[in-house]
Amino acid sequence: MIAVIRSAWALLLGMFLLQVGNGLQGSLMGVRGAIEGFSTFELSLIGSAYFLGFLGGSSMAPQFIARVGHVRVFAALGSMISATVISYPMITDPYAWMVLRVLLGFSLSGIYVTAESWLNNASTNETRGQSLSAYMLMQMFGLVAGQGILAAGDPSGWILFVIPSILVSLSFAPILLSAQPTPAFEAARPMTLRQLYTASPFGVIGMTLLGGVFAGQFAMAAVYATEVGLNLGQLSAFISSFFIGAIILQYPIGWMSDRMDRRILIVGAAGAGALVALGGVFLAQSYVALLVVALLSGGLAQPLYALLIAYTNDYLEPEDMAAASGGMVFVNGIGAIAGPPALGLLMSLMGPAGFWLFLAIVLLVVTIYGLYRMTQRPSVYAEEEDYDAVPYTNIMPGTFSQVAFETAQELYVEAAEDMAGDETEEETRP
Repeated sequence: MIAVIRSAWALLLGMFLLQVGNGLQGSLMGVRGAIEGFSTFELSLIGSAYFLGFLGGSSMAPQFIARVGHVRVFAALGSMISATVISYPMITDPYAWMVLRVLLGFSLSGIYVTAESWLNNASTNETRGQSLSAYMLMQMFGLVAGQGILAAGDPSGWILFVIPSILVSLSFAPILLSAQPTPAFEAARPMTLRQLYTASPFGVIGMTLLGGVFAGQFAMAAVYATEVGLNLGQLSAFISSFFIGAIILQYPIGWMSDRMDRRILIVGAAGAGALVALGGVFLAQSYVALLVVALLSGGLAQPLYALLIAYTNDYLEPEDMAAASGGMVFVNGIGAIAGPPALGLLMSLMGPAGFWLFLAIVLLVVTIYGLYRMTQRPSVYAEEEDYDAVPYTNIMPGTFSQVAFETAQELYVEAAEDMAGDETEEETRP
């Protein structure tokens, strides 16, 4: 890991700064929107607009890169992000903010495509997994650091909008100055959704639902915290708890997933997450309890993303894994777009408790559907007594583009091929 950081420190620093700005402005939207008098449902649409732009940018950025190159795409989208963030306090209208959030999501996803393709190109087969892990950790640490800045500012003024604009602008300097010439990014030919669903119904349905869970936690947590009366410092700690929980529990859950039937772990984690979220409905009066609930909620829900990727790959041939990445990103994006409006509507009907109730319901659906699928198909462990799971790869939702997803899939492919080669050697050994 040290060698990876030494060789790619500029890229990692740039992405850290970018996520500090992104985490700050993402939470600031909910707080400032409430100050401006936006309704809960309007704020949920603003949150959803980010993921709409993100999904569109992921698919279109490779075309821009192929046409004009990485550097020009980076400069153009970086300018768009800085201009967008600084425009929020100038145009305090919810529908204008929706348009700005679409532009922001589009631009950020394009930046991720560009940066991740550089990082992937700079990695070797031996360091690709460590590079991906370091990249994800920098992303999460940046999101947490952004909450600390929010706690120190005044959301009713301009400064908290200027800071992310500055951070985003600064983030491009180390990335651009360290960039190596890279070939134009070529996305893998996607597997059709029908083929993907046939291969893994639980993987597709689970990824769609989890898109709504993550989008709810990312886009609506600040709205919830504002409605229950948390001050700015408490709000920042509350939002940070989701990401800190994900960092803490990602590796223990990943370790278990390589040693047991992944469906049991997915169902168990989703069921526990549903119970934790349900507890949040009744614990809003205790700030400490809310922090614990947020920590456990993020820690149990966000690793499910990587678990479902690993589970889906268990039912794919190595040559199909890369092709599946496009479909998995797409269905997760659809869930992320639909999640905030559904959550916002529930909060409009029943108040802040609707935030936790939405998370509990969605995770409960994942649990129930997982239990149902366990009755319809035997586990790969049951089908093959000597089956060894392809090792779990650490990847978090919502902080990367399809490039990182495909990099993770490449690691799965390499691991699957290595395991197949080892089995062949054992069979042919005298």
